[in-house]
Amino acid sequence: MPNSAATDSFLVDASIYIFQSHFSPNVQCVDLDGNDVSATLGFIQFLLQLLRVANPHYIAMAFDESLFTGFRHAISDDYKSNRELPDRALKNQIECCKKIARSLGCRVYASKKYEADDIIGILATQIRKLNDCASRGVGIVTRDKDLAQLLFSDQDFLWDFSRNRRRFRSDIAAEFGVRAEQIPDYLGLVGDAVDAIPGVFGIGRVKASLLLAHYSSIEDIYNCLSNIGELPVAGAKQLQEKLMESRDSAFLSKRLATIVTETRDASESFGRITLENIRLGSIQINDFLGVIEGLRFPNSLIDSLERSVLRLDEMFKVVSV
Repeated sequence: MPNSAATDSFLVDASIYIFQSHFSPNVQCVDLDGNDVSATLGFIQFLLQLLRVANPHYIAMAFDESLFTGFRHAISDDYKSNRELPDRALKNQIECCKKIARSLGCRVYASKKYEADDIIGILATQIRKLNDCASRGVGIVTRDKDLAQLLFSDQDFLWDFSRNRRRFRSDIAAEFGVRAEQIPDYLGLVGDAVDAIPGVFGIGRVKASLLLAHYSSIEDIYNCLSNIGELPVAGAKQLQEKLMESRDSAFLSKRLATIVTETRDASESFGRITLENIRLGSIQINDFLGVIEGLRFPNSLIDSLERSVLRLDEMFKVVSV
């Protein structure tokens, strides 16, 4: 059984929880002028609860800012073509969520080139290389299965916080029938409609997992393509034909689904960090209140959130003694 108790490093896929709150019927909030601010309120509630439950030593929040500007769009015009940019009101809320995270002591990262997944991948790689963190796992707070490819050790886990569901390498293998590091190959075969990644037409979860049980990667599959027709699976010949017809799509899809784990881009602040860069800082209550007052939250809600933040701050002070 993986040991998650020693985990004190958390990387958060922040944008997912903002959009979840924005579209959820369970989180509804309007400001004094009647404008919807549900995304910000939901994010605040999520982050306060996460900090209380996880009590992290190190934490970083990754925000998505690369829609239609990221490097994957230069590779494929269709990538995430089914998405829409947030409107001005939601964009303003996202900026406020960044300020909220900073006011609660969290380091915030975003990029016009790299997606939040990539930022998490780059940070996770560096955390593992630090000597005093070598034996600890990394907790990745997300609902996105794609990030399973970053579970390199048995201590690493994905944490779907809303459902209180933690998934380790063994859980990924049981759910998808492939090893965590094969997720890019798996998505290269089955595709991903959410991100408009095509995959190989006619290959679904079952056939993909069977192929990746016999071959380690898409590259391995195509190196042995002449043998696919002889596999002891139903429809092996047709499977071979589908792979032949969709070779370019398979390799493109894997490339789109592969999360970046290293960068030499000196302009990206997350490209080279120390643990001190992502150590949880002290709560800045005045900064926190400034954000929600600027959003014109109702006074009763401001008072309630202020009490919640002060309780969290007190808890951190007791734990640190």
